[in-house]
Amino acid sequence: MGGGGGGIMGQFPLEQWFFEMPVCTRWWMTVAVSVSVLVQCRILSPFQLFYTLRTVFGRSQYWRLITTFLYFGPLNLNLLYHIFFVQRYSRLLEESSGRSPAHFSWLLTFASTLLLCIAPLLSMDFLSTALSSTLTYIWSRKNPDALLSFLGLIAFRAPYLPWVLLVFNLVMHETVPKDEICGIVVGHIWYFFNDVYPPLHNGHSPLDPPAWWIRLWDGPPGPSDDRELYEMVPDQPEAAAAAAAEPTLPEAAEPAL
Repeated sequence: MGGGGGGIMGQFPLEQWFFEMPVCTRWWMTVAVSVSVLVQCRILSPFQLFYTLRTVFGRSQYWRLITTFLYFGPLNLNLLYHIFFVQRYSRLLEESSGRSPAHFSWLLTFASTLLLCIAPLLSMDFLSTALSSTLTYIWSRKNPDALLSFLGLIAFRAPYLPWVLLVFNLVMHETVPKDEICGIVVGHIWYFFNDVYPPLHNGHSPLDPPAWWIRLWDGPPGPSDDRELYEMVPDQPEAAAAAAAEPTLPEAAEPAL
């Protein structure tokens, strides 16, 4: 029973952890686990979920454009491995994109569309791992100073994470992980045009979500939005002086797996 505080105070730790996840990551993880359960119970079949051009456009089975990103495999340790990366790096990336889900959902839409275009060229039927690898790569490039550890054995900086995972999967499955390679390629395209390209072209970012997409998620902007934004941005000289005065401490390596 919850106490008088209600809300977070009345929740179990697992429930609190679940509802603290941002909306896109929470729904993706929930639906992915649910789909695996339905397949395990034989209510759904993987043959109803995979993506090919013939099944989608030849047979008008358009749901496959979505279900290909929702199935990580049956209920086993491999599923837990993938869900761990979804809830960790997708969550971190979505939280860093701000309170509104508009920017992160636009990233998911862009990456998914590009993967759907690439998949037929490489005979990739399921794209969930590729999308997860895309998000992991983008997070690793946006956090170059983060220190990670792999299985408690080696420590490395975040930009090496996608390559460590690629080698790990190559050794474990003894096959070239096409989905992870595609995820790295798509992730680098997004990272380049979102983080590298704008400073070189007067701040122009070609992959920013369009205004209609932001309105779709946030509604029309209110008259006080500009004033609130101005109040939230501190004076630059004062902010720089405050940042310079703050002490920095060495970070401990976080477990990547």
